[in-house]
Amino acid sequence: MIVDSPYAAGLRRTPVRRRTATIGGAKTRWWDYGDPDALRTMVLVHGFRGDHHGLEPVVAQLDGVRILAPDLPGFGASGPLPGTHDIDGYAAWLREFVAHQQLTEPPVVLGHSFGSIVVAAAVAGGLEASAVVLVNPIAAPALEGPRAVLTKAAIAYYRLAALLPERMGFALLRNRAIVRVMSMSMAKTGDRGLRRFIHGQHDRYFSVFHDRRMLLEAFRASVGSNVSDYAAEVRVPVLLVAAERDDITPLEAQHRLAELLPDSRLRVIDGVGHLIHYETPGAAAGYIRAFLSGLEARVARGDAA
Repeated sequence: MIVDSPYAAGLRRTPVRRRTATIGGAKTRWWDYGDPDALRTMVLVHGFRGDHHGLEPVVAQLDGVRILAPDLPGFGASGPLPGTHDIDGYAAWLREFVAHQQLTEPPVVLGHSFGSIVVAAAVAGGLEASAVVLVNPIAAPALEGPRAVLTKAAIAYYRLAALLPERMGFALLRNRAIVRVMSMSMAKTGDRGLRRFIHGQHDRYFSVFHDRRMLLEAFRASVGSNVSDYAAEVRVPVLLVAAERDDITPLEAQHRLAELLPDSRLRVIDGVGHLIHYETPGAAAGYIRAFLSGLEARVARGDAA
């Protein structure tokens, strides 16, 4: 079911150009939003089983910024990597993606959920970024703590889907009832129209992936690493936008992550869970705009930014 986006008006005001190139051995599709001559460029990295559409509600509210939003290899309209879909592979691909843009200034790089791990690993591994924004960051090991049982159940689900005959495995991974249960568990808003939009987004885009092998590899990567693994080597300004009711990473882990990052500030949005990008993109964009303004002020003072 296609549900009209409550953020459509902002997107209609935003120019967009579609691009394709082979990057890191993967046919990569990305969307280039906003003014190509804007002073700031942001690169957006979406979460596991998503694609660039998930971050469009944030894009719609970041006027004056050029935004490059690729589909990660193996998801959406992008082809798979030639090697293993692990954090190292995705981080190397992201470094090559940014280099391919031939930007005159290092971009601000934003990662949501699984994308937060990819971004942190890429920056720790040498990606030149002026700053980092992590929305709903994966701040702690998924196999530890109160949510470990749910993570182990998800691992069993993906393993079963990989072991079944191809047709049955794809049917399990794309089962609309399972996707809807996931969507309902993460959505915290009481706005029925917004909930319909969120469920519609998951129905349309959550099952657009290349094959079962890469999906299982990417899932293992998503639960086998977290941002804290790379925090000490992320030596640029970092904005963490966390959620009070996040079911994936508890808020106390976000505070610990903020302490591990050499130069960070943490902003918490109340009443929302792991879907900040759908439920409260305006609040997230407000924090991002303030963060970008702060970077400009640091440059004006002669500080590193």
